[in-house]
Amino acid sequence: MNGAVQQVVIVGGGTAGWLSACLIAARLPTLTVTLVEAADIPTIGVGEGTWPTMRQTLAMIGIPEPEFLRECDAAFKQGSRFDGWVDGSAGDSYLHPFTAPPPGDMRDLLAAWQANGPRQPFAAAMTAQHAVCAANLAPRQRAMPDYGGALNYGYHLDAAKFAALLARHATGRLGVRHVEARVTGVVADDRGGIAALELHNRAALPGDLFLDCSGQAAILIDGHCRSRWVDRSGESLNDRALAAQVPVAPDSPIAAQTIGTAHEAGWLWDIGLPGRRGIGCVYSSRFLSDDRADAILRDYVGQRVPGADPASLSPRRLTFATGHREHFWSGNCLAVGLSAGFIEPLEASAIVMIELSLKALAENFPRSRDSLPIHADRFNALFRYRWDRIVEFLKLHYLLSRRPEPYWQAQRAAGSIPPRLAECLALWREQPPSTWDFPQIDELFPAASHQYVLYGMGFPVPVPAVGSAAAGAAALRDVAGRARALSAALPDTRGYLDALAAAAPTRFPQHESIPS
Repeated sequence: MNGAVQQVVIVGGGTAGWLSACLIAARLPTLTVTLVEAADIPTIGVGEGTWPTMRQTLAMIGIPEPEFLRECDAAFKQGSRFDGWVDGSAGDSYLHPFTAPPPGDMRDLLAAWQANGPRQPFAAAMTAQHAVCAANLAPRQRAMPDYGGALNYGYHLDAAKFAALLARHATGRLGVRHVEARVTGVVADDRGGIAALELHNRAALPGDLFLDCSGQAAILIDGHCRSRWVDRSGESLNDRALAAQVPVAPDSPIAAQTIGTAHEAGWLWDIGLPGRRGIGCVYSSRFLSDDRADAILRDYVGQRVPGADPASLSPRRLTFATGHREHFWSGNCLAVGLSAGFIEPLEASAIVMIELSLKALAENFPRSRDSLPIHADRFNALFRYRWDRIVEFLKLHYLLSRRPEPYWQAQRAAGSIPPRLAECLALWREQPPSTWDFPQIDELFPAASHQYVLYGMGFPVPVPAVGSAAAGAAALRDVAGRARALSAALPDTRGYLDALAAAAPTRFPQHESIPS
């Protein structure tokens, strides 16, 4: 395995493939980047919600924010709201916002929050974003620089349009070579790695490093490298989803957060875009039939989307395995996206895991093939840590629920709880989550995320209270004042995006491909 790593070959398009192509080409312009995909294989969107990390990613690869918003029918995402997850009663709702609580000792902030009375939601006390989301406001004004905002934010987007934008940008602006062909096999090197890809009706395509972005097919990481699948369905019970696109009136409000609504055997997502709402029903086939899931989805649309005709919907049925690879990087092959793993779409972890994988690769890119085993070992250790943290954080949403249905009881069963999460919950009864619990750089769900879910769902504040209410009171007063100021200053999201859409459209370079 001697020699420099100069040629990167990406198998598969979609969000994972084209984001990989853009980021590698932008960050490492001396490399040759080729993306190969079969035109007749449809891609599966990995989600329509991003984390705030996407702002840095888009800026890094050189796509202006107005162009991204227009071309992807995108809107701002400032967090996730969970309705009906605690007990399903009226008023059962809490927000997990993207802006962290004010700096300071969380014990002091909790003491001040408790002293103010139990009626105020935890997120409302800790960040102005709660008020901004409640009013459907944008997190920024149009005069602000691209990707800057008054509050932390990510995006809701049309996944198909996003992949198309990335493809145009990669080939037209970043020099990525696009080959339309079906991969039929692998030419192995003398150490069992990949020397080249065999293509239908084309010469073999050589490379030094191969990225498997082929989705659930996992044609390289599974088909050639035989990386074992680690099943996490014992902890994360959902395995199916129905997805629908529901048109909305042009003057309808656009929600500032993803809305997740619990139902008898899972939950529904509701994502607002300028032209439609993406609505889906996630469920476990052990506890709910496909027909019942379809009825739950249509009933939700009929109740929540004014003017919609539930009978006209044609939901797309998705089945998914829950888990991840034992090794994400094997030899000279790295799995990115669905080929690496998938846990249900709760909290939009799919796209951010693509970003984190690419960041880890680009910032530690192997200069020679001799160093690949070292990079692979480090990458695999880091991302096993990250997948474990995803499973734990998503499980937290179910574990704290008091809903009585059999599905929710199964979610709380002792055998389904990751051991580290059980230990953390024991500690968090004595002290709030902190960086001691989440010490890694670029933690996907840091201590603040856990605080919003714990105290949003009514987890008991540590007793005896060791914090100082007086010390935290000033910080919470500042939050309240900022909430009033931003509510008066920030524009309505619909008005912001309508004005942006009325501006001059972007002109793209021609997207050139090498056909099969």
